[in-house]
Amino acid sequence: MREVRLLLRAKRFAQRPPSMSRVYLFFGVLAAALAIAAVERWVGWPDWATIEPASRNDVLR
Repeated sequence: MREVRLLLRAKRFAQRPPSMSRVYLFFGVLAAALAIAAVERWVGWPDWATIEPASRNDVLR
């Protein structure tokens, strides 16, 4: 059943491909995600962006 759904989506994609602006948006988001991953891998994650776990003694008020 899943294969049939995949084939129907492929048919719809072939008949009505996405607009160029949607393609540019997809590749822009992909490039941004890859850039963030590359910075994290080679430069490291900054200390200010790290979430420190709260202790059990801390009470939210």
